[in-house]
Amino acid sequence: MRWALVKVSLAVTVMVVLAFALPLGMVIKEMARDRAFSNAERQAATIGPTLTVTTERRPLERAVESTPAGAVGRMAVHIPATGEAGSVPLEIGTRRAARKDLETVERIGRASITEVSGGSALLQPTAIGTGQIAVVEIFVPEGEVSNGVDTAWLVLAGVGVALIVGSVAVADRLGVRMVQPAQRLAGAAHDLGEGKLGARVPEEGPPELRSAAVAFNSMADQVVQLLANERELAADLSHRLRTPLTVLRLNAASLGESAAAEQTRAAVAQLEREVDTIIRTAREAKPQTAATGPGAGCDVSEVVRERMGFWSALAEDEGRKVRLAGVDRPVRIPVARPEVAAALDALLGNVFRHTPEGTAFSVDVHNGDDAVIVLVSDAGPGIADPAAAMARGNSGARDGSTGLGLDIVRRVAESTGGDVRIGSSVLGGTEVRIWIGLDPREASRAERRSGHRGRVGRRRKAALGRSRRDPSGLEH
Repeated sequence: MRWALVKVSLAVTVMVVLAFALPLGMVIKEMARDRAFSNAERQAATIGPTLTVTTERRPLERAVESTPAGAVGRMAVHIPATGEAGSVPLEIGTRRAARKDLETVERIGRASITEVSGGSALLQPTAIGTGQIAVVEIFVPEGEVSNGVDTAWLVLAGVGVALIVGSVAVADRLGVRMVQPAQRLAGAAHDLGEGKLGARVPEEGPPELRSAAVAFNSMADQVVQLLANERELAADLSHRLRTPLTVLRLNAASLGESAAAEQTRAAVAQLEREVDTIIRTAREAKPQTAATGPGAGCDVSEVVRERMGFWSALAEDEGRKVRLAGVDRPVRIPVARPEVAAALDALLGNVFRHTPEGTAFSVDVHNGDDAVIVLVSDAGPGIADPAAAMARGNSGARDGSTGLGLDIVRRVAESTGGDVRIGSSVLGGTEVRIWIGLDPREASRAERRSGHRGRVGRRRKAALGRSRRDPSGLEH
């Protein structure tokens, strides 16, 4: 908008300057020409009284030399022959005009201007005592005809440039006054979209932009209030679970020292930790999915080993064969430990709920240069409609339902710029692939620029192809 205003102002000012400067320059040129020939007419008139008195050469030469034009050789006098025997035409000074032009002026008796070499000549007819017409010739150089015209043109050009520069400067200032509030509004909207809930816009500028700023600030305040209300509601609902959890913990403490009792107590303790995490997360301004700084996150290999240790007892009871790969060395990811554990529990819980007893499953961790891939595969019947399984809130009404479990997994992956895919596993059943980016900020920018395609997408496809060919063949 700013440059559009500058261009419009520039175009209008240039047209106005040209519309006034060109005619004014032509008028100045004509005025200089009229001034030069008026001066020539006055000098031609000074020789007229002498011509009425005498036509003798010597007096006329003295009279011509006494005039300013004659003194510099610009005046000539042409006297025709008297008609007496032996008389000849008399010429005083240097003739520049053509003979036929002189004869024409003698015949018609009216002054004329003719072009000659180096300028123009004024031919002024004057009556002499014999009744004939003498012609006084005044030479006007070209420089005298255009005297002062170049200076006038330079002055007009300077005034025009000054007007154009001033107009552009004023238009630019007006454009800045209009554009800056719009840019601040766009920047605040971008910040609000990135989760910076404190973004506000100064209510200034043109009336329309002030109204937009007021509406934006009101909307941002409502968003903050709604999010605060939701966080408080989630925290309150989670807090209500503490009472039944306390009862479960007391009952679990009285179960004795059997393996099942230990597992029950461990499950209750984990449930208490999850409830505490939900309460803390709900009361904070930002979710705790992504890492908050260098060194944050967790070791995904350690989390996988821990959660597989928890589920292995149930797998043994149901006769399921379990395989782990890629967890023999640390693999850090920028995701908080509770979030990774919740995602793994959701996927493993789906395996136990939706496959028959005795169905084998595996968990593979693949460590790449810019991402970590976690594959959870099983040998079950598979999922007929993966898109329906990924739909949030699908609680079993459709085949392959996973409720809210896959939504939890997806949020964990997308917080790092990754994603979740469902496909066929090498075991013959379902494979859930979690792509976790190692640089959440860079991955997020790449995703927005390419629309989940391009370089990152090609690397994901290549990594997925290698993992399907050989689930344990990547670097671990």
